[in-house]
Amino acid sequence: MNTKIPAFLILFFLALSVQAQNSIQGRLLDANDQNPLEYANVGVYSARDSSMQTGTITGADGTFSIEKLPKGSYYIEAQFMGYELSRTKALEINKGDQINIGTLYLQPHQELLDEVEVNGKGFTTMHKIDRQVFDAGSFQSAQGGNATDVLRNLPSVSINAEGDIAVRGTSGFVVMLNGKPVQSDPKMILGQIPANSIENIEVVTAPSAKYDPEGKAGIINILTKSGSIDGTFLQVNGKLGAPSIQNYDNKENPQRYGGDFTLNHRQDKWDISLGASYSRNDLAGRREGNVYTIIGDTTTYFPSDGERSFVEKAYSGRFTVGYTPNVNNNFSMGFYAGKRTKDRTADILYYDNHADVNGEEIYSMQYYNENLRIRRGDFILGSLDYTHQFENKAKLSSSFLYEHTMLGGPTTNRNLGYPDTDYVYQDEYNTNDNPLHGVRFQTDYTAAPGALGTFEAGYQFRNLNHTGDFVYERKNNDTGEWELIPEFSSNVDLSRQIHSAYGLLSGDKGPWTYSAGLRIEYMNRELDLRDKAALVDTTYLYDFVKPFPSASLQYAFSDDLTMRAAYSKRIQRTTTFKMNPFPEREHSETLEQGDPTLLPEFIDLTELGINKDFGDHSVYATAYYSHINNLVNRVNTVYNDTILNRIYSNVGTGTSIGLEAGAEVYPTSWWKIFAGGNIYNYHIKGSFNDNPIDNDSWVYSINANTSFDISSSLSVQWTLNYLSARNTAQGEDSQFYSPNLTVRKTFLDGRLTTTLQWLNMDMGLLNTNEQRITTWNEGSFYTTTNYVYEVDMIMLNVSFSFNQLKNKSKFIKSEFGESEF
Repeated sequence: MNTKIPAFLILFFLALSVQAQNSIQGRLLDANDQNPLEYANVGVYSARDSSMQTGTITGADGTFSIEKLPKGSYYIEAQFMGYELSRTKALEINKGDQINIGTLYLQPHQELLDEVEVNGKGFTTMHKIDRQVFDAGSFQSAQGGNATDVLRNLPSVSINAEGDIAVRGTSGFVVMLNGKPVQSDPKMILGQIPANSIENIEVVTAPSAKYDPEGKAGIINILTKSGSIDGTFLQVNGKLGAPSIQNYDNKENPQRYGGDFTLNHRQDKWDISLGASYSRNDLAGRREGNVYTIIGDTTTYFPSDGERSFVEKAYSGRFTVGYTPNVNNNFSMGFYAGKRTKDRTADILYYDNHADVNGEEIYSMQYYNENLRIRRGDFILGSLDYTHQFENKAKLSSSFLYEHTMLGGPTTNRNLGYPDTDYVYQDEYNTNDNPLHGVRFQTDYTAAPGALGTFEAGYQFRNLNHTGDFVYERKNNDTGEWELIPEFSSNVDLSRQIHSAYGLLSGDKGPWTYSAGLRIEYMNRELDLRDKAALVDTTYLYDFVKPFPSASLQYAFSDDLTMRAAYSKRIQRTTTFKMNPFPEREHSETLEQGDPTLLPEFIDLTELGINKDFGDHSVYATAYYSHINNLVNRVNTVYNDTILNRIYSNVGTGTSIGLEAGAEVYPTSWWKIFAGGNIYNYHIKGSFNDNPIDNDSWVYSINANTSFDISSSLSVQWTLNYLSARNTAQGEDSQFYSPNLTVRKTFLDGRLTTTLQWLNMDMGLLNTNEQRITTWNEGSFYTTTNYVYEVDMIMLNVSFSFNQLKNKSKFIKSEFGESEF
């Protein structure tokens, strides 16, 4: 293994300015009895973008002092348990100013709660210089579900029938949980996070150099519910699904139920969170297909129809403890353990399998394929984090995460006679064991603000070791013995090390806000393969040293009109599965195969956006251009007359140019409309297997909802998620859409919430929750498959909070293993 560490990994911005001793002083008192409030929270926020700059707590006499503030415009927020928040007007701080704001009087908290209930109106979307922030509680159809159900409502996000998530048409993105980066498969991570625990979701499409460049579509940051007051919070959630309304002729009826709880206790220096969840979330469905292959002068047809359903179970336990000995230091430690299984049944009847030569049929037969793929994953994770705030307001933070994951699961594939299914043509079985070890260490330093702004620098190390033992056996019908099939069996060992360092300068001057940074990354990848038949080892090496620059600029024409521009360079790394060249038989007609020389994708993204507020209403639009080198697509070749081989390959380049737009409008005080859409032209150019690829198409998606507040405790919301047809390297995916209706009712002053959901509305009138996938290669093959999944699903969700305090639970999530599940 090449383990050298290049000498370039040093920090490269080192010029900070010394600031005058600016300060703000004041005092907090109880508005009723005039007593001083000790240990109250005081925060200083930028008047331009509401970002928190620094903070402190009050002393025994209620006084506070905040020093060394750079020149600028700020406001103060003060809050304490049992009292409403108090905010000052904007304060202009110049060099050498020492401002005393006098006494702030805090009112009892209940008055604020009553006022918000009657008059409060919050935005679904908030726009910042580098991200969009969405309020998860605005999407009622997601309640009782998971983070994926929240995401499907965001303007830039689309989700197809298989549950694949794309941001602006791109499936590669990184998930962060409470600001912690995780390198994992988004679909599986987001499916593990209960929607009830999410406060906000941030979409960062052009991240700065501060963040790992992983993810060609940027970052999705999940923020769990949080608060700043001491006390104990306990929330219990449960969900139950009604039996299926429509019959899909599946062997078993789907079941949907589950529950989770979150317990959070904050007192003085300690913050302790405990959580557990269980979910059973089955999905009924069918698959209708028509395929033909051409080999020489022989054309083979094998149309099919049958069950395609899922049984999904997941349960987990999580524990986090935080300790803040003083205002300058914070420690946190977290553990997570979980198990989940996802069983896919694909029992397919090939009812007219035949071949012909020049139109003359040479044979015909029918057979029944009984296929069950079980995918499981067991996780144990641990993390340790530390943050130190220096007296000059500089900050140092570090984070360590370790993960051990065991992945695997068998696939049973049996080709049987039909209608006599007792006759066995082929009985095959494959399994794999995939232990994974992952380590991530990261340290970041934020200097005290200088004349040019705030300088940040950091270093990150990541190490992944993933092994796989893939065994494929076929039962000998004469002897009854299981025999190894060498061409489908292998050992795989992937090791990947990444070192990266970054520097970032950001600040504001007048109406301008800016950020510029550079990240340098060194990656070393080693892939070892062993052929189980020949017992021959082959090693594939790949490494690089590359820069990843970023820049953003925002101009505020006024408080309610801003324009911004941004650039970011990204990378999309390949998973072990996509690099294993030994085919894996998914079902009767399909093999899946990787490429050990697969190169990562490199992405250049540029965007220009504008945001405008009109009182309670808001609109925004962002134009973007993305160019992808080494584009990875799944392409098909003919393995034999009735089997297609799906291969992951670098097929060339992909470019997207598009426009994302959204609006939030209140036609009346009780009616809200939130709608967003994305339209882009996607162009793929390259080649595969000596065949040129050059196609493009216009793709658009719409995510919209409208809400009606019948009363202060009763609301109704209707949602539509729509994705148009779109091109692939060898074909087209059809449109996909899903309308949903929810009714939410609260009781007991908001502590008890019930939500009745009608998901995937269809009523036999629409083609809801189904999608046709078509691929072809002239003179070689044609395949079209329609996936028809369950509609008109009725769910009841109940949530109960044992007190009115907000939840501040922050749990760790998988860093490495999710990408291979």
